[in-house]
Amino acid sequence: MLLDGVNHIAIISNDVGKLGEFYRKVFDAQVGPTRNHGPGETMTNIRIGPGTELNVFVIDGNAEARRQTPMWGRGRIDHLGLAAASRPAFETIRNRIIESGAGDGRINDFGSVLSMFFRDPDGLEGEVLIPKE
Repeated sequence: MLLDGVNHIAIISNDVGKLGEFYRKVFDAQVGPTRNHGPGETMTNIRIGPGTELNVFVIDGNAEARRQTPMWGRGRIDHLGLAAASRPAFETIRNRIIESGAGDGRINDFGSVLSMFFRDPDGLEGEVLIPKE
């Protein structure tokens, strides 16, 4: 295979401080500095795993992060699927999702993987997955 996973996902946020704190608390993500990216636009990198990050943009006057519709109607990026590093990491993340109020921690059995869903502070749905043992 020529690829080794996801390098980054670019998203628009209403509040990168709140979003960064959520990913830091729940996933131990590393939040980088916010810098100008153009007129009325900033970008912040949130490292969510080895070689994988969210590139988070806040754009003056852009309301896309507030637009929420049912699954498959949310635009080109519908949700994030994040791979847990281990079963203990999956359980730690589950507890943090519940504690933060980002989800109920319900575990879904999708055959070869276990999955749970959450919503980040901007309302973007995310999913954490771990292969079944």
